[in-house]
This record gives sequence, C-alpha cells and structure tokens, in this order.
Amino acid sequence: MTDSAQNPASCGTASNPGTSADPAAASAPNSGQRGPTIHIGDEFGTAKRNLPPVRILGAAVAGLLIFVGIVSFITRAKPQGNGSLDIVTAVDLPGQNSVLVALTFTLRNTGKKSIWVHNVAAKLVTPSGESSGDAVSAVDFDRYYQAFPALKENALAALSPEDKLQPGEEIKRTVMVGFPVTLDTFNQRKTVSVVVQPYDQPVPITLTR
Repeated sequence: MTDSAQNPASCGTASNPGTSADPAAASAPNSGQRGPTIHIGDEFGTAKRNLPPVRILGAAVAGLLIFVGIVSFITRAKPQGNGSLDIVTAVDLPGQNSVLVALTFTLRNTGKKSIWVHNVAAKLVTPSGESSGDAVSAVDFDRYYQAFPALKENALAALSPEDKLQPGEEIKRTVMVGFPVTLDTFNQRKTVSVVVQPYDQPVPITLTR
C-alpha cells in the first residue's frame, strides 16, 4: 500500500484571516473623515452681515433728524408775555456823547404762571451797530426828571426788578436807559427795544419799536 504524502503546495490555499474579503474595499484610498466647513469669521458679527444696507441706514438717520427737528421747533421755548413799546423820549447828555431815553410800554402776561421780573434792559440798533444797557433804578427817576423835564412828559411808574404780573394781567410802565450814542445817531436808529427778563424763563419778553 502506497502512502501518498500530502504536498502542502497542492492543498487548497488557506484563507488569511488578516486579508479583507472585499478587494474593492482593500484598494480604496484611505480618505480622512469629512464634515461641514466652518468659517471662523462667520462665527462673529461683522458690519457686512449684521448692519442694514447703507441706503436704508442713511434714510433712517435722516428721518430721525427730521423728527427731532420738528419736535424741537414745536416745543421750543417762547416768551411768556407780549405787549408794545408805545412812547420813546430821548434827551442829550451834554458833553458825554450819550443819550438818556425814557421808554413807556405796555406789558401783558399771556402765560399760565405769574411773571416775576428779574431784570429790565433796553437794546438799540443803529446803522453803525448795536448797543444795550440796563434800566436806571426807579429811585433816580425824580432826579432825572428835574434835570430833563422832557423825560417826564409821558412817563409812568417804573418797572423794577421783583415786580409781579399775574396771569392775564396787563400793565403800563416806563423805564429809563442810557446809550453811548449822540442824539442825532439815536434819532436815526433802526429799532429800540425794551427787554424784560422774568425769573425761571429762558426767553425774555422783547418789545420793539
């Protein structure tokens, strides 16, 4: 009996457990894991992404400025009274190139609160410029009337600081003010005004003639 020795080469090839059974899978390139691309710049706010277009922004700003302007115009401060400058009498102060002027006027409280007079002044506008001065104290009126009787002809009681007008009240008063101009220059004036500044009021009451 002949024993046939098995040739290891002739035996069926044994499967290598370490070898992949799928050739396509074995031949595929080893590609890394891919995911969504993240742009770090998009993680943070930018003017390009977060702000409205320039035209829209400009229109909004312009509209806001117009609205603020309208509100300011409507609510702006106004004088709490009015009236008229009725009589103007001026005399020359000899040797001083100045005049002393008596201004008689009507003052009316048109507001809802009392007017307390803080200061009284006058303003003069001439072709050569503008000047102003505070009113003369009422205690000096008689002295000036004696020196310059013309000032007394149409004069009334003085309006002084701390005088009070009730709402709706109307008074007629006189103030005297000196201006550093000659009488001829004063007579060629453009305007002369009484300026009454009340307490707690941002805008004075100006009476012009």
